[in-house]
Amino acid sequence: MSPAETEPLIKEHLAGQLKDAIVRGRLSPGQRVVEGVWAREFGVAQATVREAINLLITEGFLEKSAGRSARVPRYSQEDVERIYQVRGALEGLAAQLASATGADLAPLASALDRMEAAAARGEVKKLVESELAFHLALAEASGNPLLVEMLGRLLRPLFTFVLLRMLETHETTASWTPDFARHREIIYLIRDSNPNVAGQFVQHCVGRFVASAQAVWWPEARPKRRRKS
Repeated sequence: MSPAETEPLIKEHLAGQLKDAIVRGRLSPGQRVVEGVWAREFGVAQATVREAINLLITEGFLEKSAGRSARVPRYSQEDVERIYQVRGALEGLAAQLASATGADLAPLASALDRMEAAAARGEVKKLVESELAFHLALAEASGNPLLVEMLGRLLRPLFTFVLLRMLETHETTASWTPDFARHREIIYLIRDSNPNVAGQFVQHCVGRFVASAQAVWWPEARPKRRRKS
């Protein structure tokens, strides 16, 4: 393989390692990603690390302001509310298009089965990964490549943040169980109802999800009552 062919593979491999560092908490929200530090750790040129960082900026896993180092995004409660507003509109459209075209919903059903199995085993990381797979499958079911790209850039870093917050707050999988019925209803309505109804229901569900998410990410804002398991 020529150097020209291996260079993109190296970039992508380094990007994957940096992404893993974010997921594992080695790089925490708001932390700077210092190119020289990671170049020494990976044993590569600093320019190569910069290219990997640029890939992650494109995907939304890192952010960078002019003249500053890249950082892991830190979402405030207001940021999350705004993200979910956009997410609700986009996923509602995806559901509407999937319903109108009779899209294959087997990937959504498979992801939901994995979510339920992960929750039963108490596997937080697997649960979050499977939840992300469900919503990416919903985007794919829309058949609209632009919508798939937009939701991918929005959801992947968001769900990384979800995982980090759950690990920080020692949240268990039990709090997600009530949402499984809504996910199953999403599949049913896309398959068997009017496209507009399916779209509106998904948008409504995303609004409900953000309320649950806030209880995970900002535990001080939780109602002081016993939650059903």
